[in-house]
Amino acid sequence: MNIWDPKETLDSIGLGRQEQKRATRVADVIRNELAVLMLNKVRDPKLAEVNISRVEVTDDLKIARIFFTLLSGKKGAKGAEKSLQRARGFMRSHLAKTLNLKHTPDLQFRYDDNADKVAHVESLFQEIENERKERDQDS
Repeated sequence: MNIWDPKETLDSIGLGRQEQKRATRVADVIRNELAVLMLNKVRDPKLAEVNISRVEVTDDLKIARIFFTLLSGKKGAKGAEKSLQRARGFMRSHLAKTLNLKHTPDLQFRYDDNADKVAHVESLFQEIENERKERDQDS
């Protein structure tokens, strides 16, 4: 008896699970490792409110761009970036121990302003919604 398997059908037409590039998988592991490291091992008070938002790794796995956000917003980004640069060697050595890679990527830290852009767009949508409510109440 032949039982229908929806996963097999999706895979056969190319809609099943897509294989991720190796760089994407490595980026995910680096983001998770650094997030745990930030919580457990980093003692710098300037890094207390740093959140690793995303990591991009080049296809040759030589450079990892780590994007971070701050709970307080962009105002403390320069100080946090300097502190991350100082902790870069510590973080890279931790990654070298935990990742099974021939070469550990060089870490570059950048403030992720996408979160600020999203917040700005959301505030614009909220303004539009408030204006519509006021207009509907007036009519």
